[in-house]
Amino acid sequence: MPVTETALRSALEAYFDPYLKQTLGEARAVTEVSVAGSQVRLNLELGIPVRTYEGALREALAQHLVAAGLDGLTLELNLSSRIVAHSVQRQLKPLSGVSNIVAVASGKGGVGKSTVAANLALAWAAGGARVGILDADIYGPSQPLMLGLGGQRPTSVDGKRIRPLEAYGVKAMSIGFLVDPSQAVVWRGPMVTHALTQLLGDTEWGTLDYLVVDMPPGTGDIQLTLAQQVPVAGAVIVTTPQDIALADARKGVAMFEKVSVPVLGVVENMSVYVCSNCGHAEHIFGAGGGARMAAEFGVELLGELPLDIRIREEADGGRPSVIAEPKSARGEAYMQMALRAAGALARRDRDRSSIFPKIVVEST
Repeated sequence: MPVTETALRSALEAYFDPYLKQTLGEARAVTEVSVAGSQVRLNLELGIPVRTYEGALREALAQHLVAAGLDGLTLELNLSSRIVAHSVQRQLKPLSGVSNIVAVASGKGGVGKSTVAANLALAWAAGGARVGILDADIYGPSQPLMLGLGGQRPTSVDGKRIRPLEAYGVKAMSIGFLVDPSQAVVWRGPMVTHALTQLLGDTEWGTLDYLVVDMPPGTGDIQLTLAQQVPVAGAVIVTTPQDIALADARKGVAMFEKVSVPVLGVVENMSVYVCSNCGHAEHIFGAGGGARMAAEFGVELLGELPLDIRIREEADGGRPSVIAEPKSARGEAYMQMALRAAGALARRDRDRSSIFPKIVVEST
């Protein structure tokens, strides 16, 4: 008996996507289904970067159809992205041209936050998204080195707007591009906040799906002011498994909750060390801390990233793991983390401010 398009659509819409945490029907992702004999044509539109996901999704859908009793079919998958703007803090408006600002933060320094931020941005760009990264750590900017842009300077056509630099398809801006890297930035909090708002608002970002903000470590006045003044669609919290880092990371979650910024999830960095000589795995900083913290706050554990000397070498060399070895275990860990973060954001409320007319009251 031939397969009907109705039965085929019903089966496909029942597929549960591991990154969206929804069925394709719930995500309204199926835009077209057609069948001719054993040939099936499927058009899907997802709210995440899909270029690096297409092969795995095609295989998973084929297996899903067989499990649903629809075997003997040849699936032609046409996959595309539709990344929309999501809502931000109620008192703020989204940045023009930038659909989603995502803050990458930690309660303390030394947990690998900047490395995670760089690889997150690069993984989204590898998936086909339009991505920028703002290095908001004024006192210790890391992104110029990690992105291989050290020593370069941005330009300006009119002396007011800055053109960001670009690395591996990601637009980048950092105070490290504008000051001598050998000089310490000795500024008080208000100056830092003013500089960051200028870097954000005076940069010609163009049209972006995501702008990743590599936040300064900690939860002090600078971080709180940024969280209140920058229209953020979601935050990613980076920690290590050890209790002292988790204690500070909890403060980071609490800070974002106070300013009504949704936390997309927790990334546990330096999760496990695997000896390159014998293959022995050891949890140097403890185990399961990120998972416990995610469960405590009711958010997703986005990834458990390895402690690997090559991650450090690649970042120091200006070619983070997503670029240097995307198919390696460490590169794949970052790719999976990025897909989960994008999926968590895709489930958030959309920004609908643009559909409402602007009302102007004038006295006559």
